Amino acid sequence: MQATVKWVDGVCFLGETGSGHAVVMDGAPEGGGRNLGPRPMELVLLGTAGCTSYDVVTILKKSRQDVRDCRVEIQAERADSDPKVFTAIHLHFVVTGRAVRADAVERAIALSAEKYCSASIMLGKTATITHDFEIVELD
Repeated sequence: MQATVKWVDGVCFLGETGSGHAVVMDGAPEGGGRNLGPRPMELVLLGTAGCTSYDVVTILKKSRQDVRDCRVEIQAERADSDPKVFTAIHLHFVVTGRAVRADAVERAIALSAEKYCSASIMLGKTATITHDFEIVELD
């Protein structure tokens, strides 16, 4: 895996992934930025939620669950002093579908957290990561 980050100006950077995608990252105005894109640490959280969502949806589909949507709401806390690592992360999964079993969702989340999601396993070295979920039944 490879990527490149190029300084644009101020505290604005352009990230380019090895797969050919680009993202602008910028800081808040009070930190010298112009708010042109997400903060790098916000992208770390998004990447983690994307990684675990990928796992959960894939596992649920392999378990023959009729999943129609999956959303992860993230709450995180960071250390007060540098390095301001994440110290606590809570992932709330909202799984929508038809007759989706709670035990299947719980198992999928546990497998992602303990075995498959590289991002959350890595962040778990500095942060306490918790999970919960709700199932929204479609008519």
